[in-house]
Amino acid sequence: MSIENNLKEIKNSIPESVELVAVSKTYAPEVLMKLYDSGHRVFGENRVQELIEKEQELPKDIEWHMIGHLQRNKVKYIAPYVHLIHSVDSLRLLNTVNREGEKNDRKISVLLQLHIAEEESKFGLNENDFFQLIEEYNKGDYKYVEVKGVMGMSTFTDDKEQVRGEFKKLKSFFDKGKEKIKNNDSFTKISMGMTDDYQIAIEEGSTIIRVGSAIFGSR
Repeated sequence: MSIENNLKEIKNSIPESVELVAVSKTYAPEVLMKLYDSGHRVFGENRVQELIEKEQELPKDIEWHMIGHLQRNKVKYIAPYVHLIHSVDSLRLLNTVNREGEKNDRKISVLLQLHIAEEESKFGLNENDFFQLIEEYNKGDYKYVEVKGVMGMSTFTDDKEQVRGEFKKLKSFFDKGKEKIKNNDSFTKISMGMTDDYQIAIEEGSTIIRVGSAIFGSR
């Protein structure tokens, strides 16, 4: 089956309210153009360098999502155009995004990444840091960044109930965060679910899924 058909099949299987980010890491621009030509505009990259190269080469109406771990010294390269950063996992990173937003005179949308998986190797805020970060954000010094919601990655496991429990935990963090955050009308996004678990994620409240291999095939 072609990647265009894969994309169509996934879109037909999810609610219209759920946004599909095509995770395009390691795929050449001409491969992305096949999806672009079929009408898809939302792509996600894990590495800044690859995102920079593709942004320069591909049409300017693409919405680029940064979904991988983001180092503070790399923010300046994507600040002029990134549509949504999914992976803000520290106050220092939020401060950097705000500063780079000011330099580019644009408000940058971000999600706060929470650590919900068993694997220590995954990035993300713990519960205390999450609420402390929201407290700082509420002080109103962040004119060039907008916290739109949360992101999390489940444990890599075949245990579907464990995955479901982790997604429930992320939804719970989202609900508590929405109660505490100022201007909570724009705090609406829950980015959870990938190729192997996006259906469970949607059942548990996901509004954005990040799908790569189910569209592009195995790397």
